[in-house]
Amino acid sequence: MRSGASEPSEPHASAEAVRHAVEAAWRMESAQLIATLARLTGDLSAAEDLAHDALVAALESWPTTGLPDNPGAWLTTTARRRALDALRRRPVLDRVHAEIARQSAPPDPTDAIHDDLDDAVGDDLLGLVFATCHPVLSTEARVALTLRVLGGLTTDEIARAFLAPVPTIAQRIVRAKKTLREAGVGFKVPRAAELPGRLADVLRVVYLVFNEGYTATAGETWARPALCDDALRLGRVLEGLMPDEPEVHGLAALMEIQASRLAARVGPDGEPVLLLDQDRTRWDALLVRRGLAALARGVELAGGAPGPYLLQAAIAACHARAHRADDTDWAEIAALYATLATVQPSPVVELNRAVAVGFAEGPAAGLALADALRQSGALDGYHLLEAVRGDLLDKLGRADEARAAFEAAADGTRNERERAILRDRAASA
Repeated sequence: MRSGASEPSEPHASAEAVRHAVEAAWRMESAQLIATLARLTGDLSAAEDLAHDALVAALESWPTTGLPDNPGAWLTTTARRRALDALRRRPVLDRVHAEIARQSAPPDPTDAIHDDLDDAVGDDLLGLVFATCHPVLSTEARVALTLRVLGGLTTDEIARAFLAPVPTIAQRIVRAKKTLREAGVGFKVPRAAELPGRLADVLRVVYLVFNEGYTATAGETWARPALCDDALRLGRVLEGLMPDEPEVHGLAALMEIQASRLAARVGPDGEPVLLLDQDRTRWDALLVRRGLAALARGVELAGGAPGPYLLQAAIAACHARAHRADDTDWAEIAALYATLATVQPSPVVELNRAVAVGFAEGPAAGLALADALRQSGALDGYHLLEAVRGDLLDKLGRADEARAAFEAAADGTRNERERAILRDRAASA
């Protein structure tokens, strides 16, 4: 992100134009902006406040001065200046003042050498992911806080990822910030020796961000590709940072292969196109190759004991290798899900296994697994359980039950595009 503000290109912009520009800039730049400010100030809460102050300043200034050519750079420069003003009033932070001044000056080649020696991560955004995954917090608190601050996910979206009530997640995030503050934990990029202990949480955060981009929790769009791009970039940086970790390659492989389908997942009017209906010639062949190569590296490093991301990547690879939907090796996919269920037990994994078993062994076998999940209550409120049941019931010719299941699934989602599909399935059952 460039630090210099740009000249306005459209003086006296309308309020609506400013609002759209601010929303777009915040959506694209907020995570990187907070990460940069956190590194400069050493304080996550202060970084968030400064970033929001810059946002308010944009809303106040741009209607008069016009929209800048580079809104992200404008926000960054404004936030840095406000940080400098605040830090000047705090005599103990002369070092940070000097750092901000250094960031604004032309880079000194020797600085890069010192930075490389001192900073094991070398990426503000990824560095902050590691920092917010601090051992002083519980695992769930680390992940929730990082998703909120860096993933840009709303509390609702995080609650969906955790299958937890929204108030629970909101309290968890508030407590996490309080814990960091009371423990005196400031922003600090962990050293190389500290990275492995935080890796599992970091991988989880990156993939949850990717998932929200792949299928949006709410709103009128089926996907949020910018979030997928952010997660992919972080995954690739992780591969370079920790090349001997098989699960790092597994996550990268999984995201590369899934991202290869993004263009084919949406129709000309923005409507969702489900996996089996996609035009596979529109899948990005380069991303597929990158994903398969990362999978091969991870499998070699794992030495016959693949972890959950490698197993999920292997499932994605089964789809990627099938030139037609009818060529999909569902028996292999069902077997991989069964292994995944032992490595990382989860009701969502069991639901996905039910889908695969439904294709491999017939809809009755898949429905038996889905109904067992329903009876257990493990996925209460999870609309995709009813969507899966609706599909299996429809294949069995149980139209009334299928219709009811699809209606329940439609009522349970807050994504308008997904709701429309489920309503259509109910009508045609």
